[in-house]
Amino acid sequence: MTDLLISSMTLAFIGWLVPRGLSLVFPEGARPLMILAFVSTVLMGLISVAFFAGLYVAGGVPLAVLFETGVGSALGHFGRLALVSTLLWGPIMILSIAGLPKFWVKETW
Repeated sequence: MTDLLISSMTLAFIGWLVPRGLSLVFPEGARPLMILAFVSTVLMGLISVAFFAGLYVAGGVPLAVLFETGVGSALGHFGRLALVSTLLWGPIMILSIAGLPKFWVKETW
């Protein structure tokens, strides 16, 4: 139970952190904010896939066993897990992105 809570909180925190980090390299403005939201979503999907694969390996499943049915099958499995995990990090990421304009200096919302 504790492992599930820690994993969920970690993904939620990364969902908050990714847009904040990307905002350091993206320009201010409404259009860049939408692009930042898209890039954050794709990046969080990839991070989630790696996160779940890492959890399997940390749980004692060898990496070779994960991919013995094929790379596509394994990526499909971890992709579905990442898609479901959007329920955890998605709302946090949206709130993080929505809060970015209050730090803008050059542009106004």
